[in-house]
Amino acid sequence: MLHEPPPTGPDDPPVARDVNELGAITVATPTPTPPALPAVAVDRLPRGELGIPDLDEDPFWRLVAAFLVECRRPQTRRAYFTDLKAWYAWCTGRELHPLQARRHDVALWARQLAEEPGASGKVQAPASIARRLSCLSSFYGYGIEVLVLKDNPVANVKRPRVSTDSLTVGLARDELEQLLDAAEADGLRSVALMTLLAYNGLRVDEALSRDVEHLGHQQGHRVLRISRKGGRDALEPLSAPVERALDAYLGDRTSGALFLDDQGRRMYEAQAWRLVRRLARNAGLKCAGQLSPHSLRHTFATSLDDAGVPLQDIQDAMGHADPRTTRRYMATHQHLDRHATYAFAAWMRRAPRVE
Repeated sequence: MLHEPPPTGPDDPPVARDVNELGAITVATPTPTPPALPAVAVDRLPRGELGIPDLDEDPFWRLVAAFLVECRRPQTRRAYFTDLKAWYAWCTGRELHPLQARRHDVALWARQLAEEPGASGKVQAPASIARRLSCLSSFYGYGIEVLVLKDNPVANVKRPRVSTDSLTVGLARDELEQLLDAAEADGLRSVALMTLLAYNGLRVDEALSRDVEHLGHQQGHRVLRISRKGGRDALEPLSAPVERALDAYLGDRTSGALFLDDQGRRMYEAQAWRLVRRLARNAGLKCAGQLSPHSLRHTFATSLDDAGVPLQDIQDAMGHADPRTTRRYMATHQHLDRHATYAFAAWMRRAPRVE
């Protein structure tokens, strides 16, 4: 059975109906029998929140709905829901109910994610696997808190080691100039989005979730009210290039989604990804196939480091709660710029042969 949910606004309060904005659910047939659970605790879980009455017969999906209600950000709910659907599909494919899973089941799933290519033809990156295990651990931990479950099968599963360097492809200053030139040749929307992402270093969802009404003024600054990770609100000052680009793009619009697609609906992240890569190809960038909207955020951080901006100020601009997250951007940049291979090449002074 498939369920395609209706679109919902990005700023809706975190109520359970937002769960079914996240995509289709494929229900296994037959569904593995759930384990015996405390009836009183299960009865307290919500019913009908996923929009598919049949799912209420399975306490897993009722627990999923209750768990996602407490996630404030739509982006977090989408990511968690995707991970939980993948876990459900894997378990039911092995005729295992997810609420009966044990530590060795989780470890086997993680190993298969790392070793067996998925639908994309690629294995999961260590960071992706670690994120999925973190989601599962939080989910089962929530089940324990609401007295539905007694054990967390993820608690002692070893997590993959994640590189301390950021693997996002960043741009040099001249490459960023070329990308912005390509955006100007493409149209006002491209200029507005690329300029906002580049000059403010926003996460793409922080930009695309905004409405025109989130623009305003504060103490003489033109600002954009955004929602950071964890649901923290913040005011982003807009420099003159960003203000000009947004004003030119918006024209007389005073309400609705800040960035619209070609059908007049709110632009979504996949469209922004395609736009960045198309503009990069138009600009002739060699790294075009590796770029993403996050590349502009990465470039923002490393460029501030080049400009001598203190780490604390970069952390604040990036909206990082932990300075170690900011240092990941700096470490990759500094490691490449200062790599000993350049000193060795200068010492060798080996000129290319002339044919």
